[in-house]
Amino acid sequence: MTVVTLIGVIGSPLVAALFGTGWFLDWLHDGPSAGKFELASFLLKITFPYLWFITFVALSGAILNTLGKFAVSSFTPAFLNVAIIACAIFVSPRLAQPEIGLALGVFIGGLVQFAFQIPFLMREKMLVRPQWGWNDPGVKKIRTLMLPAMFGVSVSQINLLFDTFIASFLATGSISWLYYSDRLLEFPLGLFGIAIATVILPALSRKHVDKSPEQFAATMDWGVRMVLLLGIPAMAGLMFLAKPMLMVLFMRGEFNVADVNAASLSLVAYGAGLLNFMLIKVLAPGYYARQDTKTPVKFGIVAMITNMVFNAIFASFFGYVGLAMATSLSASLMPAFFITDCTSKVFIKFPVKRSFSL
Repeated sequence: MTVVTLIGVIGSPLVAALFGTGWFLDWLHDGPSAGKFELASFLLKITFPYLWFITFVALSGAILNTLGKFAVSSFTPAFLNVAIIACAIFVSPRLAQPEIGLALGVFIGGLVQFAFQIPFLMREKMLVRPQWGWNDPGVKKIRTLMLPAMFGVSVSQINLLFDTFIASFLATGSISWLYYSDRLLEFPLGLFGIAIATVILPALSRKHVDKSPEQFAATMDWGVRMVLLLGIPAMAGLMFLAKPMLMVLFMRGEFNVADVNAASLSLVAYGAGLLNFMLIKVLAPGYYARQDTKTPVKFGIVAMITNMVFNAIFASFFGYVGLAMATSLSASLMPAFFITDCTSKVFIKFPVKRSFSL
């Protein structure tokens, strides 16, 4: 991660050109929006180290979760919000370019999250000195499982990068409208979907090691039922209350009524796929607990290719809204694949005579 972070900081213009090609081409030809590319490259130098911090935050959080310490990793992300808000209030107004203050907030937020978890690792005697162990059997196993798992859980993020790439060629504001919509989408996804997935993964791993297929299936069933119970109202809320939520949260300063109307359209399109996004987060741990990281990749590749095809079709007719529609539609494939495959492998059963208690 240190190497990747250094490459990202040094090569930030290249990264910005790769995912903001429309801005780069405008900068290359001295267009009116050339400043966007230059600013994006500079901000990336400040924010890219966040990747280094958050990687170790995720690692330490995973360690604490396996020990049943869920509160620490659940509370840690709040420090990012605090840092960004503090910099927006106290730093940005003092700068000629306020965006730089927000970028500093991201950097500080990552640093504080990283530092916050260290005492808890020390208390559990899990803060160990790094050692080189490339040929250790455990490391070999993790290395084999890690690469497909990385892709399997990153399909949504990869699709979002494709959306950003295409949106850089569309009308000014398209990337921002998609971003604001995605932020509101991530709230119920993180609050319910990722939270449920985080809780059930250690339980599923224990059930698999203990060779308790009935308990494994019951835990998977509980996760799916909870997602349906919480996800359907959340999805309806996002779609029907898109405009009021955007007005209350963001309509001030440069974010005007036109931006609310534009962002609400993409939020409705994203919101239609919320339940599928949540199901993906909850069903994938069933495979990871069984150390099967390849099956989610197969499904993910199909979903990603489908998203690219849908992007080409819908973006030409509906612009940035078409990108959100394509993401939601392609996301519906993976839960269908997951549930069909899980049922055939009998590690999820419908119905299971069990209450909503894990």
